[in-house]
Amino acid sequence: MDAVDISSLSKSVLLATFAITFLLGAVMQKTGFCSMGAVSDIFIMSSWGRLKQWFLAIGVAIVGFALMSYVGLIDPLKSMYTGSKFLWLSTIVGSTLFGFGMVLASGCGSKTLVRIGGGNLKSIVVFMVLGLSAYMTMKGFLGVIRINTLDSVFIALNTPQDLPSILSPITGIARANLHLALGLIVGFAFIAYALASKAFWTAENLFAGIFVGLAICAVWWVSGYLGYVAEDPNTLEEVFLVTNSGRMESLSFVAPYAYSLDWLMMYSDTSKVITVGIAAVIGMISGSACISIFTKSFRWESFRNTEDTANHLVGATLMGFGGVTALGCTVGQGLSGISTLAIGSILALPGFIFGAYLALRYLESRNAPNPCS
Repeated sequence: MDAVDISSLSKSVLLATFAITFLLGAVMQKTGFCSMGAVSDIFIMSSWGRLKQWFLAIGVAIVGFALMSYVGLIDPLKSMYTGSKFLWLSTIVGSTLFGFGMVLASGCGSKTLVRIGGGNLKSIVVFMVLGLSAYMTMKGFLGVIRINTLDSVFIALNTPQDLPSILSPITGIARANLHLALGLIVGFAFIAYALASKAFWTAENLFAGIFVGLAICAVWWVSGYLGYVAEDPNTLEEVFLVTNSGRMESLSFVAPYAYSLDWLMMYSDTSKVITVGIAAVIGMISGSACISIFTKSFRWESFRNTEDTANHLVGATLMGFGGVTALGCTVGQGLSGISTLAIGSILALPGFIFGAYLALRYLESRNAPNPCS
């Protein structure tokens, strides 16, 4: 494959990612899909509808990832979530901080992009602060603190940290077969839980959960199959085109904020190129904006008062630091990561929920309004 083919294939990967996330942004705007809203609905209104949307999406993503892996479309061990270094402390602390921050900032990373598309000026501020905080946590002074403290506590596994790789030597079952079995069992368990109540069976709930799960699978395919080159003509090594991590990626909305800001600020630097993460950010905002304008729900919204401003600034900072530390957000770990059955992602999920619960109780003590209002 020559350089021209690589360039053309890279564009195809970016266009496919944009198309998927454009539709995803529109769907999230229309259906109200939101992980922060799911937790808020439970503890404030005792409503489980949006949590079941989230769990339905998780189940679909797990089943889809397992099937694609089994038939050989993607290699499940080529993602960042399945490394053998289990950063358990970073995952616990990072996911809890992210969960706390997303409540203060009125939404997680994906919801922030959806809100920007709907005219929310607060979310533009959150975007910039989150991106700056994430960048500092990846490459700045917060990154030095993270590496020398939280990341220094880990468990070195003899296998990749996904459940099939860990259990295969113990059970004696071939990893591929075990992954398919576990993927179907765990995935359909999430789906069954979501569909157990007939009250959940509305077109909006079903469409939101299924579409979000399929979008996660679609980006895995785009990055891990369409964008995979077994031998880059420049390096003679395998490569996953236009990914920031150099590995197979699906959706995540923390580090891509930082890369998007970097690309915008350093646009004249030809070494700065649009990646899967940046294309996803652009796609989410664009899709949300289009559906907001089409449905006439677009409206400008700003901060209510000083405390509201402070909450969003602190929340965005916590999301940037926590998301990078936990290796992902409620989409990155809570959907993309958990679809791989990585134990780090499984550990992060309750951390997001617990952090959000603490923040809701904090806002309640301050007599602050519901962040979803």
